[in-house]
Amino acid sequence: MKRFVICLLAIAVIQLPACVSKKKFNAQVAKYDSLKIDNEKNKTLLASCLNDKENQSKRVTSLETELADAKAKGGAMLSQLSDLSVISKEQAESIKRSLENISGKDAYIKDLQTAMARKDSLNMALVMNLKGSLKDVNDEDVNVRVEGSAVFINISDKMLFKSGSYEISSNASQVLGKVAQVLNGQPDMQFMVEGHTDNKPIKTPVIKDNWDLSAMRASAVVRVLQKNYKIDPSRMIAAARSEYVPIAANNTIEGRTTNRRIRIVILPQLDQFFKLMEKK
Repeated sequence: MKRFVICLLAIAVIQLPACVSKKKFNAQVAKYDSLKIDNEKNKTLLASCLNDKENQSKRVTSLETELADAKAKGGAMLSQLSDLSVISKEQAESIKRSLENISGKDAYIKDLQTAMARKDSLNMALVMNLKGSLKDVNDEDVNVRVEGSAVFINISDKMLFKSGSYEISSNASQVLGKVAQVLNGQPDMQFMVEGHTDNKPIKTPVIKDNWDLSAMRASAVVRVLQKNYKIDPSRMIAAARSEYVPIAANNTIEGRTTNRRIRIVILPQLDQFFKLMEKK
């Protein structure tokens, strides 16, 4: 019996270290497996990098080859151009003149762009001055805007005339005086005064039709600007447009009221462009 107990203790002592070693062994195995996975990833990444490097190297070689070919072709072209058997002296001079002409055209275009930018700036400054001068006038009766290369001032006929009349009313000075002040500040600018009507026919002992009415109204405004506000008459044009340039439908009272107007068109300074053309 005693001998049996001793044997059991001996077996327990032998197995205890074995249990501890197995835990360590399993931990080492897990660590090995992790390192193995990391190693495979690194091998894949390295292979990819080597492949990219190889592709980049091939691309650089290809570009170097293309560059060498381009240099060779450029040298050949220069040799041909320098050889009179390829182009004559007259042809070379013609090419030179063409290149000079292209440079001249480029400078000309730049000059035009500069002039256009300056004109646009002047137009915007003019609009701001007009709007500032007319700030206390109803926006529905006076409208100032830039359209294309010109500045337009639309003035409702009720601000200037009685219905069906071409006689300037006493209220007209409220608008015309302020407009004239701005126009006098730009003595180099010409402008056109247009008379516009609605499509309602008119006929009186003095007025034959809407052409007559629009012409007489335009002339009346020009006359006041000249006599009362000292605007140089050589800067002004009086024009009749009758009913044929409406800005609203004539089938409503509001539309016809909108169409009855005086429009002052401040003309672009085209002489700047003509002078530029004369230089070339």
